[in-house]
Amino acid sequence: MLRRTLLASAGAMALTGAALAAEPALAPPPVIPPPPPAWTGLYVGFNAGGTWSNSTTIHTTTEDIVGNPGVVGGPAFGVASADLATGSISPVNHSGFIGGGQVGYNYQFNNSWSSWVAGIEADIQGVAASNSAHLVFGQAFVPGFAGSPIDQNLSSSMTGDFLGTVRGRLGFTIIPTLLFYGTGGLAYGQTDSRTSITQIVENDPALPNHYSSFGSISNSRVGWTAGGGGEWLFAPNWSVKVEYLYYNLGSVSYGLTPLQNFNTAGTLFTDGAPFSRASFRGNIVRAGLNYHFNFTPPPVVAKY
Repeated sequence: MLRRTLLASAGAMALTGAALAAEPALAPPPVIPPPPPAWTGLYVGFNAGGTWSNSTTIHTTTEDIVGNPGVVGGPAFGVASADLATGSISPVNHSGFIGGGQVGYNYQFNNSWSSWVAGIEADIQGVAASNSAHLVFGQAFVPGFAGSPIDQNLSSSMTGDFLGTVRGRLGFTIIPTLLFYGTGGLAYGQTDSRTSITQIVENDPALPNHYSSFGSISNSRVGWTAGGGGEWLFAPNWSVKVEYLYYNLGSVSYGLTPLQNFNTAGTLFTDGAPFSRASFRGNIVRAGLNYHFNFTPPPVVAKY
């Protein structure tokens, strides 16, 4: 009896072990790697840097309207005055600090193009540039009147109050977090330029007074820009960038008030019509910080 009981118990244990051995072991859940950094999405940020002008010359041309032929020396002084008031001032200092903000959108391509990122960005910056006028002294001797030369002070300046761009961007990720890109598009900004001319005839009691001409222009202009930069995604939602841009807002021309000299009798002696021309082209080097809005849903992990 005892022997039969022991044999039955051993058989039951053998069957249980076989059943357990037949059941496969549960596999551990798969390890889902974190998603690679994604550039796709909206971002906002701010920037700061420096700007300097590529065009530092203001050209002034003066047409001789009349040198009064009814006054001795009028025609000769008219030509000399206009020639003296024609010339260029360079360099006109136009450089300083620039800072502002930007907003943009990136799209990172899929599959075999996943290293490429395209986007659009708009920015606007205030410009704290020096506006120092450059002053040039000149003198002209009049044929037949060597003792009465014309002295002149010519002053010009140029600056801008703000500068903005709307640009496309196309870049390549060297590593998933480091993007190098080229960029180009529209540029716009405020431009200001001023010119003044002051002359006097020396040693002529009939022409004792200084006579002057002044003109300026201030307007908003649209041009183009191109450049490139690099951007590093140092955290899931944060990136820093360094960027260079060249911009060209074109040229402006503006007329000055008449350059007229009257003698002591109140008679017009000479009359000139000056106008100036300035170009607004320059460079920007800046750094920026961007916050990226990540609207991509988290990956779905299967449960076991």
